[in-house]
Order: sequence, then structure tokens, then C-alpha cells
Amino acid sequence: MDFRDTSDEARFRSELRAWIEAHKPSDKGPIAGRMDEGESRTWAKELHAAGYAGLTWPKEFGGGGAPYTHQAIFLEESARAETPEHIGVIGLGMAGPTIIAHGTPEQKQRYLGAILSGEEVWCQGFSEPGAGSDLASLNTKARLDGEEFVVNGQKVWSSFAHIADWCILMVRTDSEAPKHKGITYLLVDMHSPGVEVRPLRQITGDPEFNEIFFTDVRVPLENVLGDIHDGWRVAMTTLLHERGTLGFALTARLEVLVRKLIDTAKQRRSDGVVPMDDPIIRDKVAQQWIELQALRFTNYRALTGLVKTGVPGPEGSIAKLHWSESNQRLSKLALEMIGPDSQLDDQNGFWNGFWQYQQLRSRGNTIEAGTSEVLRNIIAERVLGLPRSR
Repeated sequence: MDFRDTSDEARFRSELRAWIEAHKPSDKGPIAGRMDEGESRTWAKELHAAGYAGLTWPKEFGGGGAPYTHQAIFLEESARAETPEHIGVIGLGMAGPTIIAHGTPEQKQRYLGAILSGEEVWCQGFSEPGAGSDLASLNTKARLDGEEFVVNGQKVWSSFAHIADWCILMVRTDSEAPKHKGITYLLVDMHSPGVEVRPLRQITGDPEFNEIFFTDVRVPLENVLGDIHDGWRVAMTTLLHERGTLGFALTARLEVLVRKLIDTAKQRRSDGVVPMDDPIIRDKVAQQWIELQALRFTNYRALTGLVKTGVPGPEGSIAKLHWSESNQRLSKLALEMIGPDSQLDDQNGFWNGFWQYQQLRSRGNTIEAGTSEVLRNIIAERVLGLPRSR
């Protein structure tokens, strides 16, 4: 396999780098990517105006019709430049592709343009307090009442729910059917009466995730995506796209951190120690670089399959698993290198508490977007062809 860019890919990468350099928001400090809602919406609109939103979406739906390699390059360069996360990442990467695959012409006309432009932000209503890894055990119910579903229940760990306009929601519509069969996929207006959002503050102090409570929320039948009781099949499209080319963004982010790790290892601590002088530290840093390269080549292999089929495969689970566990090891190593200085954070800490924040935030990596245990099962069963564990 030739890992070099083609002439078209090289041109796209060069143009993208120049655009990012000219338009990237001002630096927010050592912990990059933090913006308020207004700034995030403005950034999303700039990306759309420049043609970088929905790169791989079909042109008939307002997308760029570009190859998946362009999307991978966009994710790589954005991560390396430490640009903010797109406020519409769930709409662009999950809701939009699912609507394209399963939506009616009216649904595509109504939702896709607003997703691309950043006018409407989406969140995901899948996980529940008792249905996370075993998602099909969800208990949020929807009862048909005339031309509407009446929804009652609770969702949790929903990013962007506190600012979202719409939610992709899995609900149980047939309690008598097998758990994978009685599920329906709804598109829910987050401004509907009966929707309550409660932010969840994490160990970092940031309220990234939310709980969503639905109390007699009325959803018109026209907002069913796919067929009634066939929501599990629709949701599988969403989950495959959730990982899709995500591996390239995660790898590029990890590369940024590995390079910062190397810089940290070369700096003298307050007690006079230079971590890189220790051969054990040098070996651990080298191991992080090796893991990074292994992850990069795994992504290229997955991208080859994506380009051939046009549909993300289960191989994306490998990248997510590898990244989450490697990122945790990297953050732990950084604090080990900083030594006593790791007890200080914010303005008093090394790099204004950058590594302390990374260590705290990384604890969620092996839970969000699929726990490591679930991902290992997916890899075993769908990639390696091993028998089911249960």
C-alpha cells in the first residue's frame, strides 16, 4: 500500500492547511478547543461556507461528494491544528448519514440543510441509566396516540443536549417483542414541552454530558425514521458512522499529545530533573510513538475498506479501542514525568495544568462511544469471526 497522498489529496491537504491557518479561532490557552456556544456556532458556519461541512455527503443533499480520503485528511489536519470540535459533530457524523440512509424525501429536505449549515445542533438519545453497553435493554417508552407518539423516560451521557435543537432518540414501542425488535427511532424536537435537560459535571469540572428527561413528550409520526419497531436496524447505521473515519481524528489528536509528551520529557522540572535523561522514561516515550504508528496503519487499512464499500465497517472499533487505552497510558506517563509538579494545576501547574486535565479527562475514554469491553466483543465477533461470548 502506498501511504503517500495522491496529487488530488495533496492539493486538498494544502488548501485545507492554508484555510485553517487563516480562519482558525484564536488560541484559548493550553487546553485547546474550548469555545462558548456562540463562537462554536460561528465556527460551524465558517466551515460550511468554505465547503468543509459534510464533505462526503452526496451533492444532491448539499454535501461535497468528496471521497472518504478527503474526510480523513480534514480530520487529521483539524486535529493537528487543534481546531475546536464542530458543534454539529453528531448531526454531521451520525444523524445526517442516518437520515440519508433511512429518511423519507420530506425528512431529508427538512433536516439535512440545517445540519450542514450549523443552524440546528443535534444530540444522541441512546444510553440510559440501565441500558448503556446493553443498549437494547432501553426502557424509554413511546405510546402511539393518534398521529403522535407520547414519550416517557430518561436518557443519559448525551453530549450537546443542553444546546441541542434535535435529538436522535431510541424508544421502546412494543414491550412484548424481543428486546431488539420492539424499538423505534425518533427525531425529537428538543424544544418540545416535557423535555428537561440536566447537565452532568465531570471530574474535570466541565459539564460535557447531560441527562434528558421526557415527560409526555409528543412526537408526530412523520418524525419516525425508518419503520415503526425497526429502530434497532436504523440505530446500527448511526453507530457504524459514529466510528467511521473517527480513527483519523483520534490518531491525529494522539500524535499532537505524543509530541507534547516528548517536549515535556525534555524540559527541566522544578526540582532540576530532566525526565528524558532517564532511560526508562525514554523507553516508555518510544513505546507511545510505536503505538501511535500502529494505530495510524490500522486506520489506513480500515479506510481502504470504507473507500471500497462506502459503508463504515466494524474495524473502526479497533481504532477507538487502541486510542482510548493508549491515551490513558500517555496521560499517566506525562504525570509520572512531571513528578511533584503534577500535584499543581491551573495557573500554578506545569503548562497551566494541561497534563492534569488530560489525565482526568482520559478516564472517560474507555467508556464513551463504546466501552473497551464492548469493543473487544465487536472486534472478536465481527472482525475476527470468533463465536459470541454469550
